[in-house]
Parts: sequence; C-alpha cells; structure tokens
Amino acid sequence: MAPTAERTLDRHLVRFADALRAAGLAVPLISTLEFGRAVAEVGAERRDGVYWAGRATLVHRPEDIPLYDEVFEQQWLGALDRGRPATLPSPVTLLFDEPGGEPEEEVEPESPDGDVLSVRFSRVEVLSTRDFAECSDDELAELHGLMVRLRFAGESRRCRRMGPSARSGRLDLRRTVRAALRTGGETLSRRYLEPGERPRRLVLLLDVSGSMEAYARALIRFVHAVIVGRRDVEAFALGTRLTRLTRELSTRDPDAALARAAEAVTDWSGGTRLGDGLRLFNDGWGVRGMARGAVVVVLSDGWDRGDPAVMSEQMQRLSRVAHKVVWVNPLKAAPGYAPLAQGMAAALPHVDEFLEGHNLDSLEVLARAITAE
Repeated sequence: MAPTAERTLDRHLVRFADALRAAGLAVPLISTLEFGRAVAEVGAERRDGVYWAGRATLVHRPEDIPLYDEVFEQQWLGALDRGRPATLPSPVTLLFDEPGGEPEEEVEPESPDGDVLSVRFSRVEVLSTRDFAECSDDELAELHGLMVRLRFAGESRRCRRMGPSARSGRLDLRRTVRAALRTGGETLSRRYLEPGERPRRLVLLLDVSGSMEAYARALIRFVHAVIVGRRDVEAFALGTRLTRLTRELSTRDPDAALARAAEAVTDWSGGTRLGDGLRLFNDGWGVRGMARGAVVVVLSDGWDRGDPAVMSEQMQRLSRVAHKVVWVNPLKAAPGYAPLAQGMAAALPHVDEFLEGHNLDSLEVLARAITAE
C-alpha cells in the first residue's frame, strides 16, 4: 500500500474510533491502537475483515454491538467498499458443549454461509455457583484450588511494637545518638518512633455437627485455604466439643491437612452444642486474648440443642472483645429463609455481618467482608 493510502486508512481508523466515542461507546486509546494492528494483520481490502477487527478490539460489552454496527455502516460503507450493498456479516451459530461431556447435536445454521462457531463455557463459572451440598468429591477438590486464589489480606491494627517514624512522635534516643556520631557528635536531626501495625488476627469457628455435614466438607477446605493464604489465623471445630485445628491445617498439602483434621475431630457429624462450644472458646482462648481486636467468623447453620440463653450470653461476650463478628450460614441462601432456629435467633443480635456460605461466589463475598474495614 502506498504511503498516501496508508495515511488515508489511518485517518479512517481514527475517525471511526472517534465516531464510536461520540456515539457513547467507551473506546480507550489502547483499543484504538489494537484496532490499527488488527486491521494491518487482516487487511483493509475486505469489509468483513475491518468489521471483525474493530468488533474484537473496540467493543467490550455485548450490549454495545448494535450501536457498533450502526456506526460501522455510517463510517465504512463509502470508505473502503463504495457501492457495495449494506449487508452485515453472516450470522454465527454458537454451539456450547461442556468439557468432558457429550457435545450437543449440531444445529443447522440459518445463514446461507453456514458459519458455526463452537465455544466451550467456563467450568469455573459453573462451579462458582453450584451449591456445596450438590458437589462431588472431585468437584470439591477442584473448588479447593479456586478457594486458595481468594485474598484474605485483611486490615491492619496498631500494635505495641514501635517502629521508625518519618514524622514527630516519641524520641528514638538510640537512633538519634547514632546519627549524631556520624556528624562529630552534633545532633543535626532527631529520630522518632511510633506504634507499628500488624494484620488483624482472623479466627474461624466451623460447625461440624450432623446438620452441617453437607457443607462442612467444603468449608473445611475453605478454612485450610485461609490458613495457608495468610498469617495469624486460628481455626476451631465446633460440635459437641471444641477442637483446635490450626496446627493440623497449617500444611500446604490439602490431602494431608484434611486427613489430620479428620483424626483430630472426634465428633464430626455428631450432635451440636454451639453455646457450650463458644463458652469453651471464650474462656480458654477468645476473651483471654485470641479474639481481642480480631475478626471472628462463625460458619454454622445455627442449629443448637443447648440453651438459647447460653448462646446469647457467649455471643455477647465474643462481640465485646472482637473487632468484627461475621456469621456465615449456608441455609441463608434458601428461598424464604428466616433465622427461626433458637441458636441462630439468639446469636443474630450480636453479629456484625450475616452472610451466605453455600457456594464459591458467597465465599468471595465473605473474603471481601473479612478484608473490609
């Protein structure tokens, strides 16, 4: 192509991108550059090539396609293919088939050209919305890999350990004297200290009673993913007794971690006394320091065979010392759910956030709640 023709084409490309912006489409500069490179690859001799180069680089939302088609007709019908009928590219029939499954029957396309584009949907998207109670063991193992990718950094809190400060604070005599020695004993600048910061501790209390069996086998994987994903995390199992699982779940090998946890929890899928378990946690660890200023997450359906007054009292004690108490109930996602269980009703007034926990998407919401201020 001659240099003059190249400059003319470049002007057409830039003018087309400007027309899309004027019509209301968000077209950043990088997309315009990618459009130019795409046209250079496919060539500008065929209208379809320019159309698909622009649609692949300039359109970012399906709902913008009709507006793109309209602007394209206005800008290009007389620019490159003058006199050619204004026909859009042939319709494309999409066939979606699941990896590992039987492909769908081939559909006769309505277009005379018969273009068929086979697209595989994302299995991650399917698993993220599937209820944990309906997942197989293989699917739970796959979900565990996705849980590890969640971020649980969390906010920071001030601690007693002092650190250097760039602004005024408590005088750091040692660093001030050292700096003076470098200048012949003259104190030309002072050094200061201020309290340092550390991430807030995260405490996870998982209900492993019989009513939670369908979800506990997935949530124990979530607890393991949190422990290996950040520091200063404590984990406990709540059933007929309280079992600390932090050490058992600290290994990065998920199979080994789950096996060790299964050996430690002797009351898995048994009865439940949440109020008594919370009392043991408060007396032995929580109120004495572990829960102070921490984010405490209770993963339970709220079914409790004990006295509701005990549950209310212990949740009140916990909420007084914790920075935030989050209750995750997998049953909350059920249509028409209401917290009518005695244990859940007694705990709810002392909970800062009440969330679902039945699939991966709900755990992503939980991750954001943990990291929020």
